Amino acid sequence: MNKRIVGLLFLLLWAIRAGAAPLTIEITEGAEGALPVAVVPFGWQGPGASDIGETLAGIVRSDLQRSGRFNTLPVKDMLARPQSDADVEFRDWKVLGMDNLVVGHVRPNGQDGYLVRFQLFDVFKGEQLTGYNFPTTRRDLRSTAHKIADIIYEKLTGQPGAFDTRIAYVVSSQLADGSQEVSLKVADADGFDPQTIVTSSEPLMSPAWAPDGRRLAYVSFEQKKASVYVQEVFTGRRMKVASFKGINGAPAWSPDGRKLALTLSKDGNPDIYVLNLNRNSLTRLTDHYAIDTEPAWSPDGDSVVFTSDRGGQPQIYRVSAFGGKVSRLTFEGAYNARASYAPDGQSLTLVTRQGGDYRIALLDLRNSGLQVLSDGRLDESPSFAPNGSMIIYATKINGKGELAAVSVDGRIRQRLALQEGDVREPVWSPYTKTNRRNP
Repeated sequence: MNKRIVGLLFLLLWAIRAGAAPLTIEITEGAEGALPVAVVPFGWQGPGASDIGETLAGIVRSDLQRSGRFNTLPVKDMLARPQSDADVEFRDWKVLGMDNLVVGHVRPNGQDGYLVRFQLFDVFKGEQLTGYNFPTTRRDLRSTAHKIADIIYEKLTGQPGAFDTRIAYVVSSQLADGSQEVSLKVADADGFDPQTIVTSSEPLMSPAWAPDGRRLAYVSFEQKKASVYVQEVFTGRRMKVASFKGINGAPAWSPDGRKLALTLSKDGNPDIYVLNLNRNSLTRLTDHYAIDTEPAWSPDGDSVVFTSDRGGQPQIYRVSAFGGKVSRLTFEGAYNARASYAPDGQSLTLVTRQGGDYRIALLDLRNSGLQVLSDGRLDESPSFAPNGSMIIYATKINGKGELAAVSVDGRIRQRLALQEGDVREPVWSPYTKTNRRNP
């Protein structure tokens, strides 16, 4: 592989067209033995009529259903619509074969505010498993519903939910004059409420969430030159942090949010560097005649994995976060690239080549076992959900770029599609202080 090929690979990643519609999620394969659960429309305990409670319950129901781990009861099949424990007749739900039941209600709480109450029950034991009160506003209703779904998911599976998180992705749309407009967008994890973070007539690529979930690093080719920017998601404020001669690419945040690992070719060959954002200082981690690219930090911040062809073909290597000896991690297959760590640090997701196809795989770092998870022809850009249960990635379906997600055991699969155009380079946000599971 040479520098020209690297440049062509960078350009390939952004050569896409996409619309601005929300992503729609379709479960293509769910887990066997999905848990049956009924989420009753929440009641309204205020003046007049309101559909707020039904909307909230609908979002919770959708979250649980699309996880692939639950089989939610359609509202039309419910025999009753209780709003609290006092209204629940467990025999009604036993007849319907429900293992668990969710009820709730909403009432006004000050000006433009609401108080949401929900309860989760074990139907066969006839007892409450958990329940919470959530103060919220109309603007935050969707987030509140996602938080409720996260709590239910964790209580019933033992694993934190990731519904109240977001995804970032790159799209491009064709304008009326035939030109391309490339955008970096952020949406809720269920595809709703897409927001444009930055728009350009030139390529945008390699978005990366900061650990605080409030900033994104990305590569922009504004003024025909690759530069790395850091942008605040909520304010739009941004700063150019790397614009050296040659390649400036593949930003990856350190776990403490103070540093970025980058691919730079300012000294001739593409190597891995660490940029200290507070000091504006660079530390070189690799120095090799091969191409080193696509860095990713370990969750403990002690090491960085990256892709290199120093062995003749792209494979995954690891180096200390302070530089030094490099060790190879992948040995199965002739092509392994674009690795990133699971939140627990025990595995990597990466792109591997199977024959002529590029697929998403999981590398167990404890035994070096490689499990292929996807079945597409051109699957790329894998990113873990913050709870480590799912991996989102880009794929091609009928010649169109879409997003997909697969569980780490390969049993649950989803498609996330735009109605028009293509979409690429997804990255799942981390947990933040406001969405870290329980209130």
